[in-house]
Amino acid sequence: MEKTEFEQMRDKALEQLMKGQSLTGKNGVFAPLLQQFLESALESEMNAHLNEQERESGNKRNGKGSKRLKTASGEIVLTTPEDRKSTFFPQIVKKRETVLADNLAPQIIGLYSKGMSFRDISDHIQQMYDVEISHATLSEITERVIPQVKEWQSRPLESLYTIVWLDAMHYKVRDGGRVVTRAVYNVLGVNRHGYKDLIGMYVSESEGANFWLSVLTDLKSRGVKDILIACTDNLIGFSEAILASFPHSEIQTCVIHQIRNSLKYVASKDQKTFMQDLKTVYQAPTKDKAELELDKLNDKWGVKYPVVIKSWQNNWHKLSTYFAYDEQIRRLIYTTNAVEGFHRQVRKITKTKGAFPNDMALLKLIYLAVENISRKWTSPLQNWALTAQQLHIKFGDRMRMDL
Repeated sequence: MEKTEFEQMRDKALEQLMKGQSLTGKNGVFAPLLQQFLESALESEMNAHLNEQERESGNKRNGKGSKRLKTASGEIVLTTPEDRKSTFFPQIVKKRETVLADNLAPQIIGLYSKGMSFRDISDHIQQMYDVEISHATLSEITERVIPQVKEWQSRPLESLYTIVWLDAMHYKVRDGGRVVTRAVYNVLGVNRHGYKDLIGMYVSESEGANFWLSVLTDLKSRGVKDILIACTDNLIGFSEAILASFPHSEIQTCVIHQIRNSLKYVASKDQKTFMQDLKTVYQAPTKDKAELELDKLNDKWGVKYPVVIKSWQNNWHKLSTYFAYDEQIRRLIYTTNAVEGFHRQVRKITKTKGAFPNDMALLKLIYLAVENISRKWTSPLQNWALTAQQLHIKFGDRMRMDL
């Protein structure tokens, strides 16, 4: 008994599956189905177009044309209906469309989000689907992410963030005919339930009080009413800006950044001994003990390295905030390691890029990287139940507990 068309297709599909072959790639059993579906849809669109009004105006069918269309199922040749007045503009496969973009867009954007260049994406798509896609088409597809980036940047935020870290990454961007350095400032926050979220991403040519004020103003306009602890790497103007916008916030500047900056001005032969003495300051069990050790550090090294010691003394009020908390919270706030760890993950994706063509191209790729990274932020920070209680004891009603 002769097999039906469905049975033949079923058998071919099973055979390809058993051989590990793609059902949708070149020569895949489902490829003809896509062609039939598209041609049927085009015919339906033409029927809808040639309504009574069109026919009364003298318009009617005028034969058929053909076009090559690149899809995830390989390249197919479509038979396309045409009308006499050329007023038919199909929607499922638009005129002059040579790539079924929506069919391939998820794969293309997914590859782009992993830091692959257009050349590598084009090669990969050709190997997988036997489809050649130009760089212009790839650019157009990735440009579709831009509205998502803008929507994400302006999305509403929660009213309270318990801890906020702020740090910058630097990239090369083309500006006119020259290559300039851009700083991408990321604001990583932890909400009152212990979940991380990148609440802000900003590109700036320079930093300063005005820039930071605009960042904090943006966060407030998106719904942030309170920040308990703000952790920074002592960026110029940020502490002043955050206290102007959130006057009750506590500021903790990164101790590790302070150490790195200090060692730049300590002779290499003294660095090991200096660090041993410095550890007794920032690793002290209490603030009082730390201040005693800072005085000893001054007595021993103050004459030889007055600028270094003076820096610790002048910044002590912002460097020592973490002593008010127990060990669990201290580990979270005395450095900007949380946001620096996030930056390391982003750089794994962006490291293959040279100079970005513009600021939006830079933001676009970082946004896609954030999407991938944040998928792992599905649980609260470790031991958050204990941390939340400590914050509630410290900040009272500002840190509400769901009891």
